[in-house]
Amino acid sequence: MSDDCPPDGWEAHERRLWEAYRRGEWCEDVPEVRAEVLRWLLVAAPRPAPGRLARLRLRGTRITGTLDLAEAAVQGAIRLDSCRFDEVPCFDGGQFGVLQLKDCALPGLSAAGARIGQECEFVGCTLDGTLNLRSLTVGTHLLLDRSTVHAPDGTAAVDARSIAVGEHLSATGLVCTGPVRLMSSRVQDTLGFRGARLQGEGACLQAPELTVGGGLYLDRGFSGDGGINLYGASIGGSLHLEEATLTGPDAQDADPALQLLCASVGGDIQAGSGLAVRGSVDMRDTSVRGSVVLRRARLRHPAGTALRAHRLHVGGDLDCRDGFVSEGTVDLCDARVGGSALFEGAELTGHAGTAALRANGIEVGAEFNCCDGLTAHGRISLSSITVRARLCFENALLDVPAGERALICRRSAAAELTLKPREAPRGIVDLSHTRVGVLRDDVAGWPRSLVLEGLAYDSTKPALPGHRRLTWLDRDPAGFAPQPYEQLAASYRRHGRDADARLVLLAKQRRRRATLAWPARIWSLLQDLTVGYGYRPLRAVLLLAVCFTVGTVLFAAWPPLPYGDGTPPDFQPAVYTLDLLLPVVDFGQERSYSSHGALQWVVVALVSVGWVLASTVVAGANRVLRRS
Repeated sequence: MSDDCPPDGWEAHERRLWEAYRRGEWCEDVPEVRAEVLRWLLVAAPRPAPGRLARLRLRGTRITGTLDLAEAAVQGAIRLDSCRFDEVPCFDGGQFGVLQLKDCALPGLSAAGARIGQECEFVGCTLDGTLNLRSLTVGTHLLLDRSTVHAPDGTAAVDARSIAVGEHLSATGLVCTGPVRLMSSRVQDTLGFRGARLQGEGACLQAPELTVGGGLYLDRGFSGDGGINLYGASIGGSLHLEEATLTGPDAQDADPALQLLCASVGGDIQAGSGLAVRGSVDMRDTSVRGSVVLRRARLRHPAGTALRAHRLHVGGDLDCRDGFVSEGTVDLCDARVGGSALFEGAELTGHAGTAALRANGIEVGAEFNCCDGLTAHGRISLSSITVRARLCFENALLDVPAGERALICRRSAAAELTLKPREAPRGIVDLSHTRVGVLRDDVAGWPRSLVLEGLAYDSTKPALPGHRRLTWLDRDPAGFAPQPYEQLAASYRRHGRDADARLVLLAKQRRRRATLAWPARIWSLLQDLTVGYGYRPLRAVLLLAVCFTVGTVLFAAWPPLPYGDGTPPDFQPAVYTLDLLLPVVDFGQERSYSSHGALQWVVVALVSVGWVLASTVVAGANRVLRRS
């Protein structure tokens, strides 16, 4: 047998295939060919025709038997178009230059451990079994576009674990009934599942420890009936989820619909147009160099947490604006956002009294905006957060029942806090032990219950007069707390409004009186009536003047009698009255003259008033000096 002739016993149409192979031409007039013929052509390849490149190019043919090219070394290209396989072809461990199947029908295909020097394509194919590409190595690109894979129950539709692709992997329009496995795989450029559908029970994309040098595209109509597992994935470009539909289990402790735990994204997470998730999204401990854009995304996991992003690191913005909807808690505890956290126009709903937004410990490099139409059905918890610029709740709706916490912002810090909700919250707003530079609020939006203990601020906007701010201080559900009064007074003094500061401090003492025991209440009331706790000193002056006048007139009309040995000084009614009123001053009149009869009670009254006024003046002066 010559290398230029096919083996004896081959049919005429198989001889035509032989010749087409030698010439590198398409063979389209062969309705059926034995798999062993193809193996012979590829393994014991005949010499190419002069000036031609030998390669297998077969279209519209039925291939009978098993095409077994396991561990074969094939130099030329294999291109099969619209062919039908009776048995599962096997390319395991083989070495091929080009492997291309287009619009073919197969009961499955196995290429585990194969090495493809250039492109590997399975485009528009229909497989009724597993596409096994485990540990496949492809020099350029791998294409699975428009293929349909129906795997038996309990088996993978596409098993591509530990594959290595030198350029890009595209699975645009891929339809799989069953799981797609890409664990520990490496794609040098982009990986795309645009418009792909993973459907049926158990369908999912399993890609933990995936490495993609460029972007990962799960968008443009991508849908998954099971979870997407990208645990520990490394994505050099952006992760695109626009117009995707992800469905996971509804149970609270079930696997998430999108698992992005401990992943690294070198670009953005783009999900800002039409992403719909039924189940939870897990981004804990993930690092995103760019922004996370969830604008207009819809997350639905009412049984628990819709977005779990503990310790998420975002270099740019966290954008949840303009129609972002979450049924279930958005959890951003201990996250780090280099830009702004934006929730304008979002709708967040907690489940059965749980938080709608929980971001305790978050650090935001710019603004944290929960404003301009934000609606939160459930509490917002922002304890121990740091916001470099503004924390804003302007035109937000905090919808919780009365008596529950609507906003918790304890032990936090922000350059500016704007608290102007769309309507006054029925629930409790807790700003305790928070530090802000400027506090902006609105009288109409003051909550019914407001905890201000430990809140510190440099100024308030608008700069309301002291008497209007007093009702703002009286809303603590736990009752009187002195620090908010001291803080407001300090703010007024800082801006030169001493009269408002004194008014606030006087109100503090009056409200404090209700917390005292009865003896202390009486003494407190006496200080209030006499000198206004030291903040109304003119009252003591006026009372002293009245007592001085009355005493002078009475003692001038009924002078006391001198007593003691020696010659007393000349009696002076005014000096005698002063001697009685001023307990620490001695003009010599009181010890030289003694009143008698009813005037003795006048003396007792003047001495008592003098001691009371002196004590209250000293106490008030001490309080004022201590604040100064």
